[in-house]
Amino acid sequence: MLTHLSIRDVVLIEALDLNLHPGFTALTGETGAGKSILLDSLGLAMGERANAGLVRSGAEEARVTACFETPASHAIYAQLEEQGIPADKGEPLVLRRVISREGRSRAWINDQPVGLTLLRRMAAQLIEVQGQHEQMGLADAATHRGLLDAYGIKPALLKKVAQAFTHWQDLNLSLTRAQQALEEAAREEEWLRHTVDELSTLAPQPGEESQLAQQRHALQQAERRGEAVAAALSELTPRDRRSTGPAAALRAASRALLRLVPSSPSSDSSTSEPDVLATRTTEALSALENAENALAEAESLLSRLMADTEANPRELEDTEERLFALRTAARKHNVLVDDLAALLAQLTNRLSALENGATELEGLRQAAEDARLAYRDAAQNLTDARTHAAKKMEQAVTAELKPIKLEKARFLAELQPLPPEQWSRHGMEQVIFLIAANPGQPPGPIAKVASGGELSRLMLALKLVLAGQSGIGTLIFDEIDAGVGGATAAAIGERLHRLALSVQVLAVTHSPQVAASADAHLRIGKQTRNGQTATHATPLAQTERREEIARMLAGDTITDAARAAAASLLEPKK
Repeated sequence: MLTHLSIRDVVLIEALDLNLHPGFTALTGETGAGKSILLDSLGLAMGERANAGLVRSGAEEARVTACFETPASHAIYAQLEEQGIPADKGEPLVLRRVISREGRSRAWINDQPVGLTLLRRMAAQLIEVQGQHEQMGLADAATHRGLLDAYGIKPALLKKVAQAFTHWQDLNLSLTRAQQALEEAAREEEWLRHTVDELSTLAPQPGEESQLAQQRHALQQAERRGEAVAAALSELTPRDRRSTGPAAALRAASRALLRLVPSSPSSDSSTSEPDVLATRTTEALSALENAENALAEAESLLSRLMADTEANPRELEDTEERLFALRTAARKHNVLVDDLAALLAQLTNRLSALENGATELEGLRQAAEDARLAYRDAAQNLTDARTHAAKKMEQAVTAELKPIKLEKARFLAELQPLPPEQWSRHGMEQVIFLIAANPGQPPGPIAKVASGGELSRLMLALKLVLAGQSGIGTLIFDEIDAGVGGATAAAIGERLHRLALSVQVLAVTHSPQVAASADAHLRIGKQTRNGQTATHATPLAQTERREEIARMLAGDTITDAARAAAASLLEPKK
């Protein structure tokens, strides 16, 4: 409920602080005293459109703050939490709005800056205004189904329908996806079979690329080693028939030197010179022999090394061919080589789905149809329950219409079937509240058929029947008594008082009968000081209430008869 309203510098209101209480509060005052300004100010805190003209002359900005007390179970706390706005459950909620002289607007909820859309959405869950020219809440057809359900439908039935719908939709989604996958696979069947055959022949294995690359590197290294040994060995052997290798050259050199060695000792030793040449020749022959032996050993070692390092060109060719084939396939399908095996499995599954899809699809289709029928049965039970609740609501509202001068009006809570494509978790119909204001007149939407006064009174009747169902804690009625008086006004006042047992009610009224029914009374007036006119609101005690109601009965000149009539109106009703 609305507990406090603070207004600063809005049109004629310089500074106004109102503390409000549960129950029914009447707001009265002479025409032009500022009652509409009070409602306009509250509208600012509710997020309604504003302009610079609302800022009081001479002020820099207009400010309005509205404080609400709300039960901890109210849904608004969860919504505020989703928006990141601090709000402890059960703690007051503060809505604040500032309008600058230039027309700029700022808004806060619990001192957290918010946009006007969010401010309006949150305020609509706290307070509702019913006026001569603008109705909210019940006039919105989108709220009618929820109100009828809250009035007469068991929550368990609503939950069962919602669950059945969710299950049906989940199966429908699975069916749609399976059908799309099957259709896509069918369109690609030829490519799919070719690709699966191609990859199956290739048979890629995870990690194979790295293994092949290492194997290729090892084989290339072996090939290079073999080439080096072969080159070294070729240097020791003749290149062709006309060439002589180093071994032959060494043997030829040895034969040439052997000619320098005498076949027998010289017969004339006395005349021979010291045989230095023979010694050196012998040494040279020994060196040549050693070289020939070393060369032979080198050839033997190189031959054995050649045998040990002999590369397998075919193995290297096969390895490279496999590696290049895998990389070509990876580029073709735009995946990594290591992902080829997973791709093959995926495409194989798609091909299997194509082959087995018809059977699986039919199973899904049957399951979805069974779920649809289960939902339809549950929703039909809900429709039957709503039909019964609608009749009960119509009777309850009709019972409230006659005393408030709407005895000729006819209220209907109509269930309008929806086509299957519009069925939802809320059922198979929409609920529309209709009114026929006069006999012979076809029923139509509430907001379009009834006049301003009729609509306000109709809203009162509906609120009485639906008291406490919407979660809104404060209702404001603006001149609900316009155009009526006497017994009708008294009946309106009695119903406002009764409604205030469930929700806080504020009513701007010109009717003494309505004002007398209130639990509290605020008089709106104007004062002029120093050439400036300002609106004020004064809580009235019992004696002051009698004077105000007498003024409403008699006009400017209050008579004793008017005071007596006012006192009679204020007497407790038996």
